[in-house]
Amino acid sequence: MVHRGGGRWFKGFTALGAAVILLALPMVGTAQDNTLVAKKVAAGPTLDGTMKPLWQQATPLAVKLSGGKNLPGGSTEVALRAVYDAEKVYFLAQWNDPTKSERRFPYQKQADGSWKQLVDPADKGGDDNIYYEDKFAMIWAIKSPSIEQRGCFAGCHLGETKPYGNKYLPAGETGDIWHWKSIRTGSVGQIDDQYLDDTKYDKEKSPDAGRKSDRKDGGGYNDNKLVNGKPQWANKGNAPAPPYFILDSEKEPFDDSKYKTGDEVAGILVAPFTGDRGEIPVQATWANGVWTLEWSRKLVTGSPTDVQFDDLKKKYAFGVAVFDNAQVRHAFHGGARFLTFGQ
Repeated sequence: MVHRGGGRWFKGFTALGAAVILLALPMVGTAQDNTLVAKKVAAGPTLDGTMKPLWQQATPLAVKLSGGKNLPGGSTEVALRAVYDAEKVYFLAQWNDPTKSERRFPYQKQADGSWKQLVDPADKGGDDNIYYEDKFAMIWAIKSPSIEQRGCFAGCHLGETKPYGNKYLPAGETGDIWHWKSIRTGSVGQIDDQYLDDTKYDKEKSPDAGRKSDRKDGGGYNDNKLVNGKPQWANKGNAPAPPYFILDSEKEPFDDSKYKTGDEVAGILVAPFTGDRGEIPVQATWANGVWTLEWSRKLVTGSPTDVQFDDLKKKYAFGVAVFDNAQVRHAFHGGARFLTFGQ
């Protein structure tokens, strides 16, 4: 999930980045040595993307991130909290992001009546940093001594024909990826449940290298394609964007007469995943330059592509990344962080 730039570690907070954090986020304590301790509770919170009194009982872990595109100074700080009950573990994450980014590859009506998809002119392939969405990701060691030792860096490989490299782990290792995509999956209240294995990059056979998705039975997101030069689908009532997603259950055939020059139409259709890929519910809010994510997952799912929290006396290695309107150039941290369960 995270990368080194040109073989050098990126620097940490700038003075500006640190100042923004202090102004926008509540003051947090320091958990012991990079460890997030999940507090045991009788019942977990209702997910609504807000900081509730229950969360004040959980000791936060502050994770400083740097090297991200579009963030002030490339930096931000994630405040993580966790609680658990008999069935599930719950997480709350907050971080500074001064802009709520939603315009993921929209179509825009031009003065001559044609439609153009907006893209970053500097994008050389999978590296858009202008017309994208905010994202948040965690990677967990399923069977990965490398993640336990090095965190996210275990899976990062720069170069290999891509602007920001590929992701895959050493031979025989696997990791669980939780990938919140604000427009594609957050819009339907889900974190995309994915995983990472040791598949190396091959342009024809494995263009995504080791990054793969859990099994799904249905749902998901698909591009709103141009048909005869016009978007195929529109939001309910043919209303211009926002929102910058079209619910598949409410999509309507596109009616060009409803739009004037400069109006935009979403470039993506969305529907909730069913099956293994859709088992992490989430709710998110953005206010005053701060994202708040609140989500849950069963302690034990039984899926081979999920981390299993089946031993509450163990510690579980993870890494965190934040994307600010960036397809791949996320902010990251060095080393592993760990989750333990308070007894």
